[in-house]
This record gives sequence, C-alpha cells and structure tokens, in this order.
Amino acid sequence: MIKRKFAFEGISNSFYAFSIVVWIGVSVPCCVSAQTDSVKKANELKEVSIRAIKLGKRQLSASPLQILSGKDLERINSLSVADAIRFFSGVQLKDYGGIGGLKTINVRSMGTNHTAVFYDGVQLGNAQNGQVDLGKFSLDNIDEIELYNGQKSTIFQSARGFASGSSLYLNAKQPLFENGQTDHFKAAFKTGSFALINPALLWQKKISNSVSASINTEYKKSDGRYKFRYTDGVYDTTLVRRNADIETMRVEAGLQGKLADSSVWTAKAYFYKDNQGLPGAIVNNKYDFTQRLWNRNFFIQSTYKKEVGRYNLMASAKYASDYTRFLDPDFVTDEGLLDNRFKQQELYLSMTNRYHINSFWDVVLSGDYQRNTLDANLYRFPYPTRNTFLTALATQFHWKKLDIQANLLSTYVNDQVRQYYAAGNKNELTPTIMVSWQPFDLKEFRLRSFYKNIFRMPTFNDLYYTAIGSTFLKPEYTKQYDFGLTYIKAFKDKLLRQVSLQTDVYYNKVKDKIIAAPGANLFRWSMQNIGLVEIKGLDLNVQTAWGITEDLELNTGLTYTYQQALNVTSVKLNYRNQIPYIPVNSGSFILGADWKNYAMNYSYIYTGQRFNQSANNVYNYVPAWYTHDIAFHYNYSIHKANIRLSAEVNNLLNQYYDVIANFPMPGRSYRFTLAYTY
Repeated sequence: MIKRKFAFEGISNSFYAFSIVVWIGVSVPCCVSAQTDSVKKANELKEVSIRAIKLGKRQLSASPLQILSGKDLERINSLSVADAIRFFSGVQLKDYGGIGGLKTINVRSMGTNHTAVFYDGVQLGNAQNGQVDLGKFSLDNIDEIELYNGQKSTIFQSARGFASGSSLYLNAKQPLFENGQTDHFKAAFKTGSFALINPALLWQKKISNSVSASINTEYKKSDGRYKFRYTDGVYDTTLVRRNADIETMRVEAGLQGKLADSSVWTAKAYFYKDNQGLPGAIVNNKYDFTQRLWNRNFFIQSTYKKEVGRYNLMASAKYASDYTRFLDPDFVTDEGLLDNRFKQQELYLSMTNRYHINSFWDVVLSGDYQRNTLDANLYRFPYPTRNTFLTALATQFHWKKLDIQANLLSTYVNDQVRQYYAAGNKNELTPTIMVSWQPFDLKEFRLRSFYKNIFRMPTFNDLYYTAIGSTFLKPEYTKQYDFGLTYIKAFKDKLLRQVSLQTDVYYNKVKDKIIAAPGANLFRWSMQNIGLVEIKGLDLNVQTAWGITEDLELNTGLTYTYQQALNVTSVKLNYRNQIPYIPVNSGSFILGADWKNYAMNYSYIYTGQRFNQSANNVYNYVPAWYTHDIAFHYNYSIHKANIRLSAEVNNLLNQYYDVIANFPMPGRSYRFTLAYTY
C-alpha cells in the first residue's frame, strides 16, 4: 500500500542557481553601524511581552496546549516542523529516516489519523491515506506551532476544528510594519552533512495602509548518504544509506488586508514539489533500493472575518490538488514496471457564526462542506468521491475564575464510487465539554478538564485500495478524558524570572481500531476492524527563565510522558500488550542561553524501549534511543539589518538507532546557516 502522496518529476537546477545569485547579492552590506542600546532593549521588551502573551494563552486554555514560537523555534536544531514537535510531551513522531523520510505525528497513542493539521487556520487534508507528512513543511516560514489535545480552546472556529482527537496548528509568519517601514526581506542559506543545499527567500511588502503581501520560496537538495550500523546477530558493520536523496521546491504567496468596515481577509497560494528516492527497510541483507517517488501539492485558500456589534462572522474557502507518482523498477507486472499515479482534488467551504448573548455567554453555529476525489491508473480502480458535511453547535460561559465550553458536532459522510461497492453513508453526533477553573485567589494556578467523543472515517486507501481495501470497515471511535493543572508565575528582580508548569493525566479508549492484517500470503493484506485500545498516560511540561546577569539569560524546558497503551481486543492473542511503537517512558530537555549577541541551545530527547509488533516478545523488541543536539548562534547588526550565523551538531554522540524498525536514522551530522534580515 502506498503510504505517501504528492509527486512531480524532475526539478530544474536553475532555481538553485538563481537562489544562490540572489542570496549573494543581498548579503553584501553597504554600510555598517553598531546596534544602539535603546533598540536592543526595545527588542528585548517586545520578546518578553510576546512570551507573556503565549504563556497566558496556554494557562487559560481549557484543553492542554503546547507552543513553540519566536526565539524558541530559532534556537532548536530543527530543519522541518517534524523536527520541532519532537519536543512536545505526549507525542510520538514516526520517522522513516533521513531528510526525505516520511514523518507523521501520533498524539497520545491514538494514531496519526486522529490528529488534524491546520495551516493558517485551514486544515491540510489527505483523503487518500489520512497522513500529513510534516517533514515537507520547513520552519523557514513558520512563526508558531501549537498543539492542542482534544481541540482548540475556543468555540469560534470552523466545524472542522471540532472534528479530530487533537489539533496541530502551523501559523506562517505575518507581515508587521513599524515606523514607516514598507518592506521586509530575509535571505537564508543552509548547508551541511549529506550534501545539504538549502537556500530560502522571504519578502514582505506593505502595499497600502490596509493591504500587505508576502512571498516565500525555498529549495532543498540532499544526497541522503549517511552512515548507519547494521548487524545480523553475528556480523556487525557500518554501511552507507542509499537511494535516500531528495530535491524539493516550495513557493508560498499571501495577501492580507482590512476593509473599510474593519473586516479582515487573507488569501494564500501554496506550491510544493519534490523528487526523491525511497530507501526501504534494511532486511535480508538488502541495502540498495530503486523505488522513486514524485510529489506535487498545490492549494489556494482564503479567509474572511467580520464583526458587527454582538455578531461575528468567519468564512473560509480552499481548493487543493495533489499528484503522486510511485515507480518500482524491481516490480514487473504484465503491463511493465510498477508505475502508480494518483490524483487528489479537494474543495472546502466553511462558515462560522458567533453571537455574544451577554458579557459571559456566547453561542456559535459552524457549518463545513468538503468534497474529495481520488483518481489512479490502477486496474479497475473505483474512483471514489467523498462528500462530508460538518455542523457544530457550541456554547461558552466565561467568568473570571471559570470557563465552560461545550459543543455537539454532526458529521455526515457520503461516499460514491464508479464500480464495486461504496462504504455507504455515515452519520454521527459527537459531544465535547471542556472546563477551566481557578479554584483559589491564586491567579497563577488553574485546573482544567475535558471529555471528548470523536470518530474518524476510514481513508480511501483503507476502503478502496485495489485488493487491500475493505468497504465494510467501520470508523474508529475514540473517547478522551483529561484532567490537568497549570501554574505560571513571574518574579520581578529575581534570579528566577519565570516558571511555568503544566501536567495532565488522561485516559483514551479507541474502539474498532483499523489495522492492516496479512491474508493468504504476504502480498495480499486487508484492512480490518479488530482493535480495542485503552490508553492511560501522564504528561509533564516545565519551563523556566533565569536572569543570571544583565546580559546573560537562561531558558530551560523539560517534558516527560508516561503512556500505558494496551491492546485489550482479545483475552487470548496479545491481550494487554503495549501497542506497537509506543514507549512507556519518553521525554526531552532543552537548555538555551543568550549572552549579548551570542546564543546557545542544547537539547536531549529520550524514547524508551518499544515493540514493533503487537506481540511484546524478544523478537519484536526495539531498544530505547536518545540523542544530544547542540547549536550556536551569533547575531550582528548592520545598519537596519541583521546577520545571523548558526552552527549545529545533531546526534552529538553519534548514536545509531531506529525510530521505525529497519529504517536507520543518521548518526552525527552538521548544519550551518547564514541568514540576512532587513
């Protein structure tokens, strides 16, 4: 089964050459002046203010919220969104190795398909396999990453926002102009191990007092040739990963503005394409692979918000077109080489209405429509079309010490196919209730809790993939229970300037879990509802800020996750075994330091022992792994511009490990960045 999507053939090297020329041209300064103390202090105050807003947002959230933004994103050793979310508690990142390896998120052991990914407020869809590859989203144009367990803690959102077990929000950088500024420009160039070439350009333009525009483009190329350790139990050797090369290009353009009636609007166009090798699993002494994958992804989306007295309106629209080509020269059919091609199209419309009944009571009615189609060059393909209607009725009571949110979501799904059988219609009502409470006069301390009942439809691959899908599959149903607390305290003129603590205990139950099971032979698999999983866990997140001296600041972040995710499907087969790839213990630690124009970041990630199959035995055992990363940064002001130099070392101790069994990860690697911002 193809687990990845998007594709395009070939990327011209002319774009790379053009990027290098432009980058060199803008990086040559014409004049140099030292940064004044007043400007430096103003920037520091701005950063402190932004950090306080983010922490306050997290504290008041009725659902667990983790945020990475601003300086925190710049410090960590991360090339993509996938690299950054490793530092969130309760998250497992499935990583198939290298820069081009598939990277998907699994939150609280419910499965990848239960996490919705939103880009600038609109969901990134994939009806074919339900997975969003976070490795293809660069941090170069990301201003903030938010992860909500349950759902976003606001009722003023699209119906799609209520329709998943957890939500990951990627917020792109928005133009901000001050003191008569009309242009912002950033050019960056990254290089390092595995022949990495990664230039990027960002231009933001103030067209008028009410309209601004931005364009961001990035090119990335790597040969993916990294060393890894291989052993068959007798022989132990070091090999080089092959067929892991990747070449990508991304272009984004956006417009945002205000109208005379104070309403605001945005429009975005996004294009991404790549050409990459698929290195495959290292089994049976096979190291070389020939499979190729081409991806192409395009979408345009727009949002509109308006406020009239007590009434608020929010509308969104999106069109997306995805193309995938998978070539396997080693697999020959009667028609020649295996050459599968898939085309997806999506149309999405949303409208949200909020009415303020009084100072403490709001109601919201949201309605979404989504149409997905899938085309393929497979023999007797069913060509499915899915129409999804979502309607959410939500209410919120908010007082100074108590916030209560509740919603009821109606989901109606209709599938149609040209041949064979369609999965039929699905109609479900699913409720959610969330509470945030300040029990004492201590305003820094709050309790929170939520209950959420949600389901997810089987994907097109689950239902209709030739000789594998099953149109009789049931949706996966999940029930989530959460109870937690937050404590955030700032200290004036103290060594410890700020401390933030949040912890949650939770219980999830996944019914009718969809799994792939082998049939009569290993070449014929089928999708089945045979799973029942119970998940008990604890998440801990602690952050501190220290003012050692006037110039030296330290920031620390500590996360820990305990998860008991057990298969309770049967009393005979693998009963109460930990489900595959879920560690009981995992965590991370980050230490950041800022001194004058210098910065340093150290990070440590730990993932405990796991099993790669349902049976928890010695044959399926996957050992624990951990990595140390370190990065150094230097900032220097040039007139009104800034130059930033960075040097990173990833996997400092050169540990050989697998996140997914038989897909080795890179050992020690280096990356260098030069960025010019005006």
